[in-house]
Amino acid sequence: MFKSFIGGVHPKDNKAMSEGCIIEKAPIPNKVVIPLRQHIGSMAIPVVKIGDIVKKGQLIASNEGYISSNIHASICGTVVDICEYNHGTFGKCLSIIIESNNEDDWVEGIPINRNVDELTHKEMAQILQSLGVVGMGGATFPTHVKLSPDEFKAVDTFILNGAECEPYLTADYRMMVEWADKVAQGIKVTMKMLKVNKGYVGIEDNKPLAIEKMQEAIKNISIYENLDIKVVALPTKYPQGAEKMLIKVLTGREVPSGGLPTDVKVVVQNVGTVVAIYDALVNGIPLIERVTTISGRAINNPKNMLLRIGTTFEDAISYCGGLKYEAKKIIMGGPMMGFAQYTLDIPVVKGTSGILALIDKEVNQGTEFPCIRCGKCVQACPMGLIPSAFATLAEKNAYLEAKQEYSLLDCVECGSCAYVCPSKRKIVQSIRYNKLQCSQSSNKK
Repeated sequence: MFKSFIGGVHPKDNKAMSEGCIIEKAPIPNKVVIPLRQHIGSMAIPVVKIGDIVKKGQLIASNEGYISSNIHASICGTVVDICEYNHGTFGKCLSIIIESNNEDDWVEGIPINRNVDELTHKEMAQILQSLGVVGMGGATFPTHVKLSPDEFKAVDTFILNGAECEPYLTADYRMMVEWADKVAQGIKVTMKMLKVNKGYVGIEDNKPLAIEKMQEAIKNISIYENLDIKVVALPTKYPQGAEKMLIKVLTGREVPSGGLPTDVKVVVQNVGTVVAIYDALVNGIPLIERVTTISGRAINNPKNMLLRIGTTFEDAISYCGGLKYEAKKIIMGGPMMGFAQYTLDIPVVKGTSGILALIDKEVNQGTEFPCIRCGKCVQACPMGLIPSAFATLAEKNAYLEAKQEYSLLDCVECGSCAYVCPSKRKIVQSIRYNKLQCSQSSNKK
């Protein structure tokens, strides 16, 4: 019997708008804006110039160091500019702008058919790095690094994160339902790379069809590959999909304060990432598109769409019939952990799991009041922290105290604290501000 984690909340999931919508391949956009920062680590460096003609899948920016990632053209066309452009999380970012020539040919050498069994771990890591695969759950950590744990932290367990606990989002759900065999193959090659044979697929129990499809697909590979993989129906509670929560629930292991999953011999990847791993290792296809949920009550026809990286939010929403109501808030990602946007002229990046257009009654708004010390945020925190302290310390610019005395860096920014706060305190913003100040302070040293 799997136990739950401490804290957590039960927001209305609002998934009904898109969970029945099959994955729809979007039209080729007339223009894509491809930021050079779509991953944790160093920004990629352009290898093309204005006026160059590029093909789909062609390298256009190379990684700058080990913790970085290559970036490829998502359409065929002409590079018309390399400039600072709107970015969903960084405000502005140097980006490569490509105008389509209405062709859709792969650059020479793609796709291929590769036998992964003949590859060494080093070769697989090099392929993932060269083809720009990063975590697609939002964190965008370069996958070649994540799947190359320190030799002193030998991994023995792999977990596929199929929880997708954020409200509204159904992209991973649709992939598990429609592409279950491909997801299972992605799990197989990922476990081969990690050299483990024990794994879990964690899916919340409000997704019975996904559980059924994945059980069948996993059974098919387990028989022939001698893999011990369990598909587990987890209690529906947010943030079930946070990797530290998944690890605790599925293995009983607890990632130490300031630690990583590899400290307890576990690696976690989400659904979209293992699909990208499979495409890269088996077919030689770089990460140039992703499945994204476009939803919210302001959207005419909510959908799950396979979008080219660099597609603007405006184009993505137009593929769904545009807006039927004025949007009170546009969010990249989910409503709990996503980032509000001030414009639709923002490009889809590798970590864009959702585009939400929300009306007034969908937005958790209200006047912010001082903390009343009710303790609800403490009860909701899945990491056992004191979120109210972070907001207070942010007001005092006491970010080092937040880090050293209150374990700021253990916060997973799930938003449970802000969700339950009766005073409508902007706790997550305070946490992000504190973390930014800590980061900038460290960089100055």
